[in-house]
Amino acid sequence: MRLFVAVYPPPPAIADLAERFQFTHLGTPREQSLRAVPPERWHVTLVFIGELADRREPKVRTALAAATSGLTSAPRLRLGGGGRFGKGRFTTVWAGLDGDVAALTGLAAAVQRELRRQRIPFDGKAFKPHLTLGRPGDRLTPDELAADLAALNAYRGPDWPVDHVDLVESHLGPNITYDRLASWPIGTVGTAVDHPV
Repeated sequence: MRLFVAVYPPPPAIADLAERFQFTHLGTPREQSLRAVPPERWHVTLVFIGELADRREPKVRTALAAATSGLTSAPRLRLGGGGRFGKGRFTTVWAGLDGDVAALTGLAAAVQRELRRQRIPFDGKAFKPHLTLGRPGDRLTPDELAADLAALNAYRGPDWPVDHVDLVESHLGPNITYDRLASWPIGTVGTAVDHPV
């Protein structure tokens, strides 16, 4: 199984960004795919685990329970700003985060720490809080890309509490899909909630 740990913005935050995004060059359908990520897959990855044997998934759940158990309040965030990673055919466009980003960064660090304790390997790259909107590569002109980045920089969405963390399984292929396997609450007393797949 291919796993990652994520935070999903709530539907009102997704709807607000989707409304603005549809007017960008990246969000406008074309004959040639710009590899825009559909809103139902928008999320903030805290830690990417990657391929893991099914039998080791319970240890990931133990790590997430430990990482979230001591949190007494839910960080408040908003989607705002944005930018790009890479250049040319490697360009990825993303929306940024405002608000209690330090607490989110601390949560990502706690998840990594607990995964290490459980001896679960993961991508050890530094956490860069963002929500990937698309991977257009070089399919946008420099002017179109600049206009989209300017629109993202001017954007500020509604704020929302990060009230849970999800364990997600991704399925690669022509139509990538994500299955949320379980959620752990933040800022409240509770145990993991399993999601039907």
